[in-house]
Amino acid sequence: LFVYYFLLFDKDKKFYYTRVVLGSALAWARASAKCLNFNSMLILLPVCRNLLSFLRGTCSCCRRTMRKQLDHNLTFHKLVAYSIALFTAVHIIAHLCNFEWYNDSQQAADGSLSSILSDLHQDEESNKWLNPIRSNNTVTYVTFTTIPGLTGVIITVALILMVTSSMEFIRRSYFEVFWYMHHLFVIYFAGLVIHGIAGLVRGQTAESLKEHNPELCAQDPKQWDRKNKHSQCEEPEFGSIPAESWQWVLAPILLYVFERVLRFWRSQQRVVVVKAVMHPSKVLELQMHKKGFSMEVGQYIFINCPSVSCLEWHPFTLTSAPEEDFFSVHIRAAGDWTEKLNDTFQGCRKAAIEVDGPFGTASEDVFQYEAAMLVGAGIGVTPFASVLKSIWYKFQHADQRLKTKKIYFYWLCRDTGAFAWFKDLLASLEQEMEESGKAGFLNYRLFLTGWDNSLVSHKHRRVQNTVSQPVTRLGTCSKVERLCAETCGGRLFLPSTNSSFLVLCRSVVGVFLCGPEALATSLQKCCHQYSSLDPRKVKFYFNKENF
Repeated sequence: LFVYYFLLFDKDKKFYYTRVVLGSALAWARASAKCLNFNSMLILLPVCRNLLSFLRGTCSCCRRTMRKQLDHNLTFHKLVAYSIALFTAVHIIAHLCNFEWYNDSQQAADGSLSSILSDLHQDEESNKWLNPIRSNNTVTYVTFTTIPGLTGVIITVALILMVTSSMEFIRRSYFEVFWYMHHLFVIYFAGLVIHGIAGLVRGQTAESLKEHNPELCAQDPKQWDRKNKHSQCEEPEFGSIPAESWQWVLAPILLYVFERVLRFWRSQQRVVVVKAVMHPSKVLELQMHKKGFSMEVGQYIFINCPSVSCLEWHPFTLTSAPEEDFFSVHIRAAGDWTEKLNDTFQGCRKAAIEVDGPFGTASEDVFQYEAAMLVGAGIGVTPFASVLKSIWYKFQHADQRLKTKKIYFYWLCRDTGAFAWFKDLLASLEQEMEESGKAGFLNYRLFLTGWDNSLVSHKHRRVQNTVSQPVTRLGTCSKVERLCAETCGGRLFLPSTNSSFLVLCRSVVGVFLCGPEALATSLQKCCHQYSSLDPRKVKFYFNKENF
C-alpha cells in the first residue's frame, strides 16, 4: 500500500507542480497517510470481543488454524498500534518538511517556478491556490489555526499518551492509568475523520490539466496567459485532495459502537452475588448468578464494581464449570482496584456487581484434543479450574462424547497457601477417576517455584499439613507420566524425545498456558522443538491465554 501510493504521488501528472514546491516529501506524507488509514481501520477489530467470540463459534471446520489466529488478537492489536506509531512519525516528519518548503517558496522572490506557483491565486477569493501559507502568515500560525494542523497536533498527543501508557510496566503497575489513557482513542478517531477536510495539500484540477499540461508549460512560466482562452498554457488551478479517512474507518467504528452498546446492555442485567469467600494468599472467590448467562470452559468475563469505580472494567477467567447453576471467579489482590474490591466484600457482602461476557479464549478447545497439557502459574490456574470441574461433571454423568483421553495438569506457585484454593476439587477428581477405573486419565503435579532446592525436603512435612497428600506429590518427582522438572521446586520444561510422556501420547497434544510471558516463550519453543513432522507421532499445539 505504501509503495503504490508513494509511486502514485511521485509520478502523477496532477501533482507535478506540488512536487516542484515540496519535492519527495509529498509522496512520503501521502503514502504514510494511506497506511495510517489502513491500520486505523484494523486497530479496533481485535478488541471487538463479541465479534471474536462469534467467529470462534463459527470456525468449527478449521479449529487449529483460524481459531488459533483469533487467540492472537491482542498481539495483532499491538502490531497494528506499532505500525500506526511508525507511520505517524513518517507523516509528521514529511509534513514538517512540507511546511518549511511551502514557507521557503512563499518567501522567495527570485522568480523561480516554486515562487511563481506560491503566488498564484493568493489575492483571489477563489479556492484555486497551491500554497496554503500566505505572505503574512508563519508556519506556526498555519499549524495551530488550520483544521489539519490543529487536529494533527491533537491526534499526535493522544497517540503518544496511549502508546506510552501501554508499556508493560505502566500496564502492570498502574492499570488505571493505562485504562483511562487508552480511551483517548475516541479523540484519535474524531480527529482522524476531520483531519483532511481542509485539504492543505493540493493538486492540479482535471479541468486545468486540459488547458495546462505541466510537463510542457513548466518550461516557461512567464508565458502563462490567463486572458488568452486559446492558450495551451493558461495559469494552472489547484484543488484539494478529498478527505478519505472516514471511508476507511467508518465500518470499524460502527462495528465497535454496536459492540459497546451490546456490552452496555448486557452489563445492565442484574447480577446476584450468591457467595463471597476469602481464600489464602488474598484471593477472593465470587459466586454469582445472572439470568440467561451461558458459558463454556476457559471463558472470561469483565467485572465492574460501581462502589469501587464506575468506569473501570477488569477481565477475570471463569473458574466455574458450564454444568453448574452459578458462575464464579477468583480474584487475587494485586493492585488498587482488586484490593479495594476485596475490602468491599470483606466489609459488605451485598456490594453491587456488573458483569459483561462471557468471551471466548484458547482454553475452550481443551476437549478438542486427544491429550491436553494444562500449565498454570499462580492465579493463572483459574481457566483450568473450570476445565477440571467440567471433567468432574462429565465423569459424574458418564459422558461418552469426551474426545480427550488424557490430561496433564501442572500448577506453579510461589507459596504453599495458594495450593489450598482447589485442593478439594483435585481430591474429588482423583477419587472419581479411581472409582471409574480411569486413574490414569488425569495426571497432575504442583510446584513451589519460590523455594530453593535445599529447602524442598525440609518443607515437605509442612506442605503435607497444608494440602492433602494425594494432591501434592511434591516429594516424589516421578519421571513417569509427567513432564520433567529441574527440581521439585523448579521450573517446567518439555520432556526429551524418549520420555514416557511421548510414548503414552503418540497423538496431537494441546498445550495450554495461563502464565507469564517468559514461561510462554520457553514453553512455545519447546512445543516446536519436540513436535514431530511425522503425522504418526506426537505434535504439540501451543495455546496461551490472552486478555
